[in-house]
Amino acid sequence: MKMFVDNNPQEKIMSSHYGEKLKKIRTVEGLTQPQFASETGVSLGAIRNYETGQRDVGISVIDKIVNHVRFKKYALWLITNSIAPESGQIAPALAHYKQEEEKFSDPDRKMD
Repeated sequence: MKMFVDNNPQEKIMSSHYGEKLKKIRTVEGLTQPQFASETGVSLGAIRNYETGQRDVGISVIDKIVNHVRFKKYALWLITNSIAPESGQIAPALAHYKQEEEKFSDPDRKMD
């Protein structure tokens, strides 16, 4: 039996529910796992392992996500499970709602 020894204790502080949150972010953004891996610089294998709960998400991965221009809007939700829409901090469930709100708030936009 092979044992895993973690030489970086900080890297293991994020629990597996972060993998579920990363998957929500990825899917609401309309990205495949390979696209999300490419966009974030996190390996495809790691993304798969996080999403299936086979590995816990490390702090360095969370840091990449919350500092990425496309995903910054989820930072507060990802870390604290809170939102602050007035500050641009939303949850994935609100991502499409915000897009719809912007689409319908344009007075010059013609309806299809």
